[in-house]
Formats: sequence, C-alpha cells, structure tokens
Amino acid sequence: MTRLWQAENAIKEVEICLAQGLLDIAANRIYYGMFYAMLALGLLRDFETSKHIQLMGWFNKNFVHTGIFPKLFSQIVKKAFETRTNSDYSINQVLKPADLEQQLGDMKLFINTIKTWIAANLT
Repeated sequence: MTRLWQAENAIKEVEICLAQGLLDIAANRIYYGMFYAMLALGLLRDFETSKHIQLMGWFNKNFVHTGIFPKLFSQIVKKAFETRTNSDYSINQVLKPADLEQQLGDMKLFINTIKTWIAANLT
C-alpha cells in the first residue's frame, strides 16, 4: 500500500461519509488524505515523521516557501488539520456539510497536484 493510494482512497471515504452524514469521520479523512500525500513527498526526499506539525512545517519549508506549490496549499492543510482536531477533541464542534464539501474540493486539488508533481519528478 502506497501513501498516494491511501490519499486517493481517503477521497472516496470522504465522499461516502458525506453522503451518509458522517461529518466527523469525513473531517478526519479529509485531513488524513492530505497527510498521506505529504508523507508520499517525504518518502521521495528521505524524510519520515509521524508528527503532524513537523510534517506540515517540512512541507511548507520545502514545497510552499520554495514556490513548488502555491501558498494556498499551506492554508488548505492547516484548515483541514484544525477542523479534524476540533472534530476529534472539542465537544462543542459543529460541522457543516457545506464547509466539508468545500474542504473535499480543496483536498482533491491538494492530492491531485501532489500526485502529478510526484509523477513528473520520479524520472
């Protein structure tokens, strides 16, 4: 199982969860799909970590601040992380389907862009 496969599979999981009203699980899978995509980049650059903040910092330093990916990607993954964290740990978190649909679109853009970049840079 590759990290990109996990990222792509997470997209399908989010779509199923949203259709069934499982918003907390959808929020989790949105973030984790992006997490897996960043891990795939890390493997290409001999960087591995299980720490979320460390991975996001590494991603921003090596891919966003260098201009490989747009600054928007930093904001997309940060928002997904915050939504997932609040959903998992805050008892007062109210998730809105429309917000998660937007994040799903952002997730698809994030993962597909990384997938395309990896394919172009493997050779």
